[in-house]
Amino acid sequence: MEGMGQPESREEEPPALPPGQRLQRGWPVTHYGPVPKFRAERWEFRAFGATADGAKHCWSHEEFTALPYTTVVADMHCVTKFSMLGAEWGGVRTRTILDLAPPAPDVTHVMVWAEYGFSSNLRLEDFAAEKCIFATHRSGELLTAEHGFPVRLIVPHLYAWKGPKWVRGIEYMRADRRGFWEERGYHNVGDPWREQRYSYQEEPGDGPEL
Repeated sequence: MEGMGQPESREEEPPALPPGQRLQRGWPVTHYGPVPKFRAERWEFRAFGATADGAKHCWSHEEFTALPYTTVVADMHCVTKFSMLGAEWGGVRTRTILDLAPPAPDVTHVMVWAEYGFSSNLRLEDFAAEKCIFATHRSGELLTAEHGFPVRLIVPHLYAWKGPKWVRGIEYMRADRRGFWEERGYHNVGDPWREQRYSYQEEPGDGPEL
């Protein structure tokens, strides 16, 4: 009869992780080089390169923080094999920048530039993804300097090196070229679900044309 007998035992399903990843409860600090010093009066965010109007667009720190603020809940997958799931990120969506400083119609890629000349290349569709965000906050708190304050890029569907800390601007490009880690042997696309870690795994079409 309905309602009789012992209830079924249901084990909680483990969270979905990309291959080779392990669940991380905290948030380790991982980066290359020193932590830059932030000076608000000297800081600006730029959108340049192949813009639709041919102009360079700039925002001071005050202007950037006044842009529409939103939050997304998204994962972070580090190529060092840890994954943080369901983190809340607050900041400015990449789509907001695309609307304010649109790329030319023939733009295919974006180079994200950060402090010390660090760079990471993205396909335009990856940069424009729904949950891609220039994060200023995590869980409602300002990012720490070690975690990328004042701005870091979060690209949840790619490995975390594709989202640099200490971002200073974006360059619209009509052709792909490799960023800092991509020039040093990391995969040009970086999809964690396909475990695209290293350049030797690239297939035709994954990287820039020679």
